[in-house]
Amino acid sequence: MQRRKAIQVAGLLLGGAFVSINGLLSGCGQPGDTGFDEHTISLLDEIGETIIPATPASPGAKAAQVGLLMQAMVMDCYPKEQQDVFLKGIRSFRESVKATTKKDFEQLTVPEKEAILVEMDREAVTYNRDRHPGTPVHYYSMIKELTVWGYFTSEPGATKALRYVMIPGRYDAQLPYTKGEKAYAI
Repeated sequence: MQRRKAIQVAGLLLGGAFVSINGLLSGCGQPGDTGFDEHTISLLDEIGETIIPATPASPGAKAAQVGLLMQAMVMDCYPKEQQDVFLKGIRSFRESVKATTKKDFEQLTVPEKEAILVEMDREAVTYNRDRHPGTPVHYYSMIKELTVWGYFTSEPGATKALRYVMIPGRYDAQLPYTKGEKAYAI
């Protein structure tokens, strides 16, 4: 009798574990159902490269693949409301650029791209200043924040644009700084 009870309990435990794993896996999205396609990731890379361009001393945001990082961060970490704002915003950005310039953003010259992003930044600042508490920030603010964060935490950004020390020494709050030096990567 006790043996039968033990087998039932073990079956429930194993079945519960199996269901739990299925429950966990059901939270993972299928590739392709994210709302991001190759063109969107390419557009995000171009926007990122305009925000952080390549220089002779360091690669730009495109080398850090910030478009893929944005896809992962938005779909895995942002709430549904912010995901919708981001995806709707990037679609309207693409359509607005096409309607205004008759070209895709990727086909524009660097000064044209910069002018569009400066205007987007002004729009985002005004929107964020006047928005109601609890509403998501402007989608361009998300793009800009993810570009900067993604770049400086990527290998190209941390090792080429910043000073990277694999094994840092002790903490020194009064480390002398010479103007123009690269900041340290964390």
